[in-house]
Amino acid sequence: MKKGDKLFVRIDYKVEEIKSSSNDFNDHIEYLSGVASERYFIGGGFSNKAGGMIIFEAKDLTEAKEVADNDPLIKRNLYRYELFEWDLVIFSEEIQKNKNIQR
Repeated sequence: MKKGDKLFVRIDYKVEEIKSSSNDFNDHIEYLSGVASERYFIGGGFSNKAGGMIIFEAKDLTEAKEVADNDPLIKRNLYRYELFEWDLVIFSEEIQKNKNIQR
């Protein structure tokens, strides 16, 4: 990663009226694991609210929306999301040393 790379932030919100199953969550994890194997990706769930966040690399907003929309939890209308393009500006020195991030 380097300054100027395109990262996107997806914030997920649980649709409270719709029940989800462990199969839905397993499909979600399987899908995102595949995405993570192809690009920069970090993600997880919130511990104090139903929902989560992922940060991932995509070439543009169109590709980022495609990644987000193909998540089984989104396709099944179990979660909704907000998507943001995130400009990388500041990196900690530790991250730069350990992850080969360039300014």
